[in-house]
Amino acid sequence: MGKVIAIANQKGGVGKTTTAINFASALAILEHKILLIDVDPQGNASTGLRVPTDNGTIYDVLIGDKQMTDIIVSTDDEYLDVAPADIDLVGAEIELIQADNREQILKKALHPIKDNYDFIIMDCQPSLGIITVNALTAADSVIIPLQCEVFALQGLGKLTETIEIIKTGLNPNLSVEGILLSMYDKRLRMSNMIVNEIKNTSDYAVYNTKIHRNIKVAESPISGKSVIHYDVKSTGAQDFINLASEFLTHQN
Repeated sequence: MGKVIAIANQKGGVGKTTTAINFASALAILEHKILLIDVDPQGNASTGLRVPTDNGTIYDVLIGDKQMTDIIVSTDDEYLDVAPADIDLVGAEIELIQADNREQILKKALHPIKDNYDFIIMDCQPSLGIITVNALTAADSVIIPLQCEVFALQGLGKLTETIEIIKTGLNPNLSVEGILLSMYDKRLRMSNMIVNEIKNTSDYAVYNTKIHRNIKVAESPISGKSVIHYDVKSTGAQDFINLASEFLTHQN
């Protein structure tokens, strides 16, 4: 049964979508069957891979109009599928308020398809509303991207509290895979200070792999491709392949 991993941080601009797209693509390149689920109303993971939404989105699944199998889209990579999102997902925050077991809806929707994938990667929105709670309730584990900048630790404490609340009330088996340091520039003193601060103070494991600042990572969504398919020789592509390899070494 596929392992479900949420890419989450309530702070925006930390590289969640970039991580979700390229981590999923790296695992797929290594021939693991992957489903990338866009759980962000901005839909950037969907547009970043030019995934059509003609057959519906994760919004339709959450409100009960469609099943996961109805909305999943194949990509040019035979090992990577995507469940897209668009701005309609904003409405789910309101529409799910009165729903029975509203925190469990995504988990139930994923259950019939989990055996079809090795890993299911969810790109979460930068908030801790009902949609993100659904994602964390459905997840087996979390990867937390943090940028190597001054305000990197902002929000981490709140996210930690939320994860503990989810574990206590909704998903006792939820674990944190680790913190992923992104936007790293070894030439900058601040980047290295943040790395040391995180490693010395975090209760969670920190990945040895860091995602460097790299223009190819920024350019790749314009082409509708992951950085691995856009320029496999780039530093960004190699970083995400290294991340996938490091991640896999810690899996049972």
